Amino acid sequence: MPPRARRSPVWSNGEVLELISVWREEAVQSQLCSSRRNYDIFRQISRDMMERSHDWDALQCRFKVKELQNAYRKAHKGNSCSGAAPATCRFYKELDAILGGDLTSTQSNTMDTSEPSSTRREEE
Repeated sequence: MPPRARRSPVWSNGEVLELISVWREEAVQSQLCSSRRNYDIFRQISRDMMERSHDWDALQCRFKVKELQNAYRKAHKGNSCSGAAPATCRFYKELDAILGGDLTSTQSNTMDTSEPSSTRREEE
C-alpha cells in the first residue's frame, strides 16, 4: 500500500469559528504568550473543542491555528503595501481581533458611566 499523502483535514466554517473563540479567550492568550512549549495549551484547546462537539486533537488544533496565523499575516502584510489591491483571508475580522492587537475587542469597558465626568460637569 502506498504511503498516504499528508493533507490537513477539512474544517467547517463553524469549527474554525469555534476554534477562534477558544483561542481568543484571555486565559488561553496569556498562556500562549507566557510559554514557549505550548503542547499542553493546545491539548486544553482540543478538550474545549471536544466539549463543543468537535473532535480535533491537539496537533490538529495547533496546525489550524498556525495556518490561520499565516493566512492573516500574509493578508495583513499585503494590506500594508501602498498601491496594492486590498488583501483578505477567511475570518480576517476575527483574526484581526486576536493578532492585530485590537485590545478593545477582548477587554471590557471599565469606565464608570453612572457619574458624570469632570469634563461633562464643566460643559453643563
